[in-house]
Amino acid sequence: FQWATSAESFKVEGGWLEGGKGETIWDRFGHDNLAFENQTADLASDSYNKVEYDVYLLRGLQVNTYQFSISWARIFPSGHRDSQTEKGVLYYDKLINTLIESGIQPVVTLYHWDLPQALQDNGGWTNPTIVDAFKDYADFCFSRFGDRVKTWNTFSSPWVVSHAGHGTGEHPPGVKDYASSSYQVTHNIIKSHAEAWHVYNDNYRATQGGKVGIALNSDWAEPKTPTNSEDIAAADRYLQFMLGWFAHPIFVDGDYSVALKTQIELKLKECPSSPPAVLPVFTSEEKARIKGTADFFGLNHFTSRLVNTVKGGCTSGLEGVGDYAAGVDPSWPSTASDWIYSAPWGLRRLLNYISLEYLSANKVPIYITGNGMPTAYSSETINDVSRVEYLRRYINEALKAIDGVDVQRFTVQSLMDGFEGPQGYSERFGLLYVNFEDASRQRTPKQSAYFFSGVIENNGFGTATHDFKKVTEIKFTPRSSKLLASEVPSEAKVVAYTHEKKNLLLSRKFLSFISDTENAISKIKCSHHLSD
Repeated sequence: FQWATSAESFKVEGGWLEGGKGETIWDRFGHDNLAFENQTADLASDSYNKVEYDVYLLRGLQVNTYQFSISWARIFPSGHRDSQTEKGVLYYDKLINTLIESGIQPVVTLYHWDLPQALQDNGGWTNPTIVDAFKDYADFCFSRFGDRVKTWNTFSSPWVVSHAGHGTGEHPPGVKDYASSSYQVTHNIIKSHAEAWHVYNDNYRATQGGKVGIALNSDWAEPKTPTNSEDIAAADRYLQFMLGWFAHPIFVDGDYSVALKTQIELKLKECPSSPPAVLPVFTSEEKARIKGTADFFGLNHFTSRLVNTVKGGCTSGLEGVGDYAAGVDPSWPSTASDWIYSAPWGLRRLLNYISLEYLSANKVPIYITGNGMPTAYSSETINDVSRVEYLRRYINEALKAIDGVDVQRFTVQSLMDGFEGPQGYSERFGLLYVNFEDASRQRTPKQSAYFFSGVIENNGFGTATHDFKKVTEIKFTPRSSKLLASEVPSEAKVVAYTHEKKNLLLSRKFLSFISDTENAISKIKCSHHLSD
């Protein structure tokens, strides 16, 4: 079983102009003062300058897998190959090599929301030409890093790009056009994913032996009244418009589900003068090319919703088009986010739903590629008991699901605190506390880091109630290594790490050595009557 943690490029890297990196839509978002308290990701957690430090802490956590995303603009500043910057490529080479030397498998996400601004200036994900641009970017990454990277997510949480970036406009590029743009974006992302998968399958799979999939985010939708047939149907529509929007074409038949198309057709008849949704159409060739383009099903899951049926009228947006309303039970534990409420049983139900709905014919494993919760900036900074309890319950539900569902990985989001988009630094997702008021961005393991390290050490909760399925191994050979590991995680607290001394990690043994040396020098001075 693979235990992992993760980070996303724009949230942690910083170095927004270092090494020739191009501007991203998140850089522009921050510089336009659209994030919380006008904060930016310019420095973020400074992971661009802290590869050794971060991997040192990963070794202490004992994870066997680390998932991170590549910033497209750090490699291709303009989004195209002719703008390639080698310094950006070398940064990811260094990160990948350091992980492998530490016995940690790198899992790479090609796209986690940070589009090069130059591509956005040309229409971004609404412009069909982006499919070829993404295909070429993926081809470069496979060719450059694929000898060491054996698991690839093409996209992570693409629904958020369509929904928040092009529907509500809460995320960059800030487009508020749910009726058209959000659907066109999804259409182009699905085609981009499929083309990237085919590039790998045709040119790299035979020699590299890796896997390519996609990490889709979804809540679980529970009928508000479980015995009400209309609420049951509304909950299904919720899932079709969130998870199924992407999953059905990729994992079932290359096209949008009948349920999704039927609902949108009903709205077109109901609202002929102002259609609330315009769904693009895949050609027969495109359907054939999209179907089955995933070697695993990646799932990002954080919360659940209670769903009931309503008449949405001619209102654009998923609830309006889907004729449903969604809410939460007030008894569910809340978090710093008004979106995430703890309902761990929803994860197990969602895993069973995915297995039945999408994997009956195409038997690929499920990787939980993201699960976690935020705390507020100044609360539970180190003793994050609410996160420990949240993770304990969600991990437990994932382990229960293994009895009937092929779940092979659990990824805690995130390794460290970072820039959380519109929320800036006001919400903390990390197992590691990052001091954003310190220019060196020192990290300190939280209580959740101790907890997760213990789960990994026991490969679960130390009980014999579950026999883990053997994971089919791919060609990944960690190099033998005697590198120093943080003893998670109190030893990490004495690590001093700055830009000027980024290769000097001070462990307690080293501090003891310094002290012993100073005492010896003092004795020599005294015996020989020497001055300073």
